[in-house]
Amino acid sequence: MPTTVFFATNRVLTGDPAIPDSYGADIQAPTINQDMIYGSAFVDGINIATSNQGAITAIQDIRRGQFPDAAAADLGDGGRNILIFVHGFDNTFSDAIARAALNREWLAASGVEGTDTTVIAFSWPSCGRIIGFPVLDADYRRDQNMARLSAYHLMSFLENLEPILTRARATGHRSMLLAHSMGNLALQGAVENWILNGNGTGKLFDCVASAAGDCGQDSFAQPSLAGLSGLPKLASRISIYYSHIDNVLQLSAVVNGGARRLGQDGPANRADTQAFPPDIFTMRDATDFRDYDLSFLTSHQYYRLSPDCRALLAADLAGK
Repeated sequence: MPTTVFFATNRVLTGDPAIPDSYGADIQAPTINQDMIYGSAFVDGINIATSNQGAITAIQDIRRGQFPDAAAADLGDGGRNILIFVHGFDNTFSDAIARAALNREWLAASGVEGTDTTVIAFSWPSCGRIIGFPVLDADYRRDQNMARLSAYHLMSFLENLEPILTRARATGHRSMLLAHSMGNLALQGAVENWILNGNGTGKLFDCVASAAGDCGQDSFAQPSLAGLSGLPKLASRISIYYSHIDNVLQLSAVVNGGARRLGQDGPANRADTQAFPPDIFTMRDATDFRDYDLSFLTSHQYYRLSPDCRALLAADLAGK
């Protein structure tokens, strides 16, 4: 049975919205959020054992500016927990949607109560070209710029999502956000914009998980709620996953002038319980997870490839 992925994207549409390749790598104007595309996609062929993410088989219910009424009602009143996924760099639209579907399935298969979710993907315009060794500097920097420019769109998406999440949480269901890699950079800007635009500090999420964050190691140490320092205003709990052997982030640090990334060793002062109260923050060192085919590129994907890490992440997201 296909997996349903509700989605929003600020990619420029180049053709028929029912065709995945029509969602390009160009970005919509940063402040024209009524043009953002919302819809539903169906993914088939997922295999958790092999980490095969499957492929999109259909896209439907497209609407500009917000979810169609039926989709919004299904999300808010469907009686399910909600998972929001923000992908990292090197992802086409098809990659992002299929990866969201795979994440939904391995979480549901974890056996942890509360991890059978409805999944919503936010897809920003990564160019989707392989970034390996030697690093394709131009492609990486382009993706980085696109992630930064997507901050306002991601905030707008969260604004549209807020009443849906509020209805779901009012009926005892959880809302969770998983940001991978450079998706954390887009999230950082979205949190800043959320607060600067006066959206308040009511909780949107029961848990936010940052995996292999490709943003500055000091993202939580910025003043005046800048960077990710304002995230505790929006999330009851925050889990930060990092790995000392994430080879992709090691290269990212080089490209960024030697600035260490959040996903390399967590925040620089992560042991400071005043800066990171244990009742809000959980630090997860994923360095020793070796129960998957470890390589240069897969070292950055441990959150979904390592069964042990998946079990830990499922427990975190479910509040266990």
